[in-house]
Amino acid sequence: MKYDVVDLNKKTVDSIDLNKDVFGVEVDPAILARTIQWQLDCRRQGTHAVKDVGDVHGSGKKPFKQKGTGHARQGLKRAPGKYHGGIAFGPVVRSHAYGLTKKVRALAMRMALSEKVKENKLFVLNEMAVKKPSTKTFKKAFESNKWDSILFVGGEKLDENFALSARNIADVDVLPVQGANVYDIMRRDILVLSKDAVAKLEGRLA
Repeated sequence: MKYDVVDLNKKTVDSIDLNKDVFGVEVDPAILARTIQWQLDCRRQGTHAVKDVGDVHGSGKKPFKQKGTGHARQGLKRAPGKYHGGIAFGPVVRSHAYGLTKKVRALAMRMALSEKVKENKLFVLNEMAVKKPSTKTFKKAFESNKWDSILFVGGEKLDENFALSARNIADVDVLPVQGANVYDIMRRDILVLSKDAVAKLEGRLA
């Protein structure tokens, strides 16, 4: 399908053919939600932990005899039911990562791209490179375009001046095409791809 190629001021300078199998698929919110949750779970450090009975400081001696006291039987002062005792079934250091099939991940990526096309929030940039870094110029262009939350996806190697110009602007991310992912695409309002990124994504997902 035909799609306009624009410059940084959103003026049409060319056109490009987008693959319908990548940028025109039917969107299933459940697939997107499942993939985003998988990404977030894989990012979790899993360093949470509490002290169980074996970690609490204190004696292992039986606090009082088993029978004849009128109290419930107790084995040690560090039991979970005692004051300052260990925590029963508390969190432990572990990985929260789990598997998600390549087919589902690829499908979710196609859906994320298609969703941006459907909402008219995908722009293909003719060139993702500038001669010198200028945050002021970029910010002015974004304000005139009414872009306030943007993800730029460039080629395999980003132009350093372009990345420097955008990095100090709030809610603007710049990623190489190999780093493009469902979560970052969906959390930003506007998606801007370079022509090289379009070709790489179609080669990967078609």
